Amino acid sequence: MGAAYSQLSIEERKKIERWRHAKVSVEEMARVLKRHRSTIFREIRRNRFHDADLPKVRGYFAMAAQIRTADRRARQRKLIRHLQLCRRS
Repeated sequence: MGAAYSQLSIEERKKIERWRHAKVSVEEMARVLKRHRSTIFREIRRNRFHDADLPKVRGYFAMAAQIRTADRRARQRKLIRHLQLCRRS
């Protein structure tokens, strides 16, 4: 079995957002949040906001990241993707 981990909370995402705007290093963010630095790098890369209609509004935003994460998790649920598993229960 793999190691147990917990998802980033909205509070942690808000801290990351503030620190990104303040240009705090990822290593420092990881140290304070007690997370691995690769977790922070992946979070920023996966949930970076950009919109073609609003080219000046780009970057990491906590609420946008939370919504994208929730959407991604909802699409990946096994019982939604594989209805035959749901019928067997």
